[in-house]
Amino acid sequence: MTQPTLQQFYIPEEQSIYLLSHNDAKKLKDWVALCQTQLEQLGYRDIELVGKGAYAFVFAGVTAQGAHYVFKFTRITLPQHLQDRLEEEAFMLDQVEHPHVPRLIAFQRVRRQSILVMERARGINLEEYSLRHGRLSARLVIKIAAQLADILRYLRQGSQANGKPVVHGDIKPSNLVFDADRERVALIDWGSSVFAQLDENHQFVASNVMELMSDNLQQTNARLGDVYFIGDEQLNGGLSSPRFDEQGVAGTLYALASGQSCRFGHKAIPATALGLPMEFARMLDGMLDEDPRKRAEAGDYFITHMPRMARTVILDLPAKPELPLVPVWVRPSHREIDTVVYSSRKSFLREEGVRESLKDVNDVQLDRYYKNFMQGMGETAKAFVAAVSRLGQYPVVGGLAVRWEKDGVYIDTSLNLHDVSHKAAFVASVNNMVSLARAIHRQGVFKSCLFNARDTLHIDREQASDPFVPTPEMALPYEVSAAPELEDESRVHSYFEDGPDPDEFLQLPDEIMVLLKHLNTIHHTGLIIFESLSNHLKIHSYYRLLDPAREAEFRDCLAAIIDAVPLIRGLGISGFMKMPYKDTKFFTHIEHLPEKFYPKDPRAELDPPV
Repeated sequence: MTQPTLQQFYIPEEQSIYLLSHNDAKKLKDWVALCQTQLEQLGYRDIELVGKGAYAFVFAGVTAQGAHYVFKFTRITLPQHLQDRLEEEAFMLDQVEHPHVPRLIAFQRVRRQSILVMERARGINLEEYSLRHGRLSARLVIKIAAQLADILRYLRQGSQANGKPVVHGDIKPSNLVFDADRERVALIDWGSSVFAQLDENHQFVASNVMELMSDNLQQTNARLGDVYFIGDEQLNGGLSSPRFDEQGVAGTLYALASGQSCRFGHKAIPATALGLPMEFARMLDGMLDEDPRKRAEAGDYFITHMPRMARTVILDLPAKPELPLVPVWVRPSHREIDTVVYSSRKSFLREEGVRESLKDVNDVQLDRYYKNFMQGMGETAKAFVAAVSRLGQYPVVGGLAVRWEKDGVYIDTSLNLHDVSHKAAFVASVNNMVSLARAIHRQGVFKSCLFNARDTLHIDREQASDPFVPTPEMALPYEVSAAPELEDESRVHSYFEDGPDPDEFLQLPDEIMVLLKHLNTIHHTGLIIFESLSNHLKIHSYYRLLDPAREAEFRDCLAAIIDAVPLIRGLGISGFMKMPYKDTKFFTHIEHLPEKFYPKDPRAELDPPV
């Protein structure tokens, strides 16, 4: 790997390419093409981009001998100390030799560009698998748990270099590649791994007395990992320990069993409510407990007893179709859907006295990376926002409005799924969102829009003082219902029923507000979001006209909105949405879902008596 052009490799922060400006999108495509060309010139074939994050991006390729490799590149724009972390990752991976860990092939540095080459694990990551299949069966959760316990036992034994336990530091579904044919997992991405400072008994790990006396044991060497899955000790900067990975495993198993994308929902939807074997479910709840002693006891139980629990015969029971708790419409589409979630009204979910920081954020795409916003939210509130975010991983457009009152929760939805093959998993995600909402006991409103980024309109300007000028052909896309869809006119769901949104900071001109109010009198469903940045305006939308007889009026109104865009001043976001009709679903509050365990006699479920 000596090609000088490798030093030019860089890919911008991950977001939908359809939300990038034209220039940024072209740069991204050009860089990806460059990466693929260079790897092909080095003798690899079938090159594909398989992942990218804040620090690195990853390609896969096949050697002339048929070996499947993964290539991880640091972002060239990063400070040197962050680029050096790829070499540290290579060193830590080289300490680990386990059948469930793809091995290191090579680490090389070409000028300023670091490159890590590894074996490629077979399959897809468990986050993708979970999104496709929804909640995993009890049998499969137990099988995955046994393999993870085996990995943790190995890491506790110590590395080849110095005998110290190794901490992976970022165990989560997306870092576990799953081979569905063999039902085997492989733990990848060792970028957060370190040598443990404490053992599982909270005793210092040191090779000699001088090391015990050094300041290094007073400051953590741990890296943060994914805040959706790491435990409190790692999150709060504790000294690194094998307990960190127990917490990552607990969060991972809980997320897979419940069909969520984080660990935060365990108070409202405990493991004991997921149809798992009783012993395993109670152990998993113990590993997620607030009490550190209970967590440690449950973690030890997991390491010791998981091999025995894995030998229990567990059958895949026939799955009963899960009915959606709120309406879900399946509208097959031949168009590609690149869903983005925009949520406002998050402020009420925060605990009292937490500094409001949302005013510093003015990019709608950051809603996919709302981790910056989570400080100050309660556990169940975090899980609720994560559940809404998970809906955006499906090809879906529409919106939802959740209103919490003293007597319960009122939910309006317009969720249009464009791929029937995802329906079962999507319904499970929607029902999780409803259950989490029921367990939040505060008064307030939460709104979320789900739009197709491929329909986003982009307008650039030279400087912030210039107006945004649409091109002559620019128009807001919309769909038309084949026939009028009736609604009760006395229950129109208005754009403006809740007043100005405190989480939105763009003041739209009066001319656009008048047009939006007129649009509200035409029977339709949809949303529009204006996102004004210093040199770039994005207009996100999804519109479906439900009264075909008024199409000309509807089209003229949308055209007039585009004509008024040059009047927009200021920076920030402003959005409005309209439900097709008022079909509010009411739910009482709950503390948590009731217990539900795997049956003691599963064969009776398979062949019930006549």
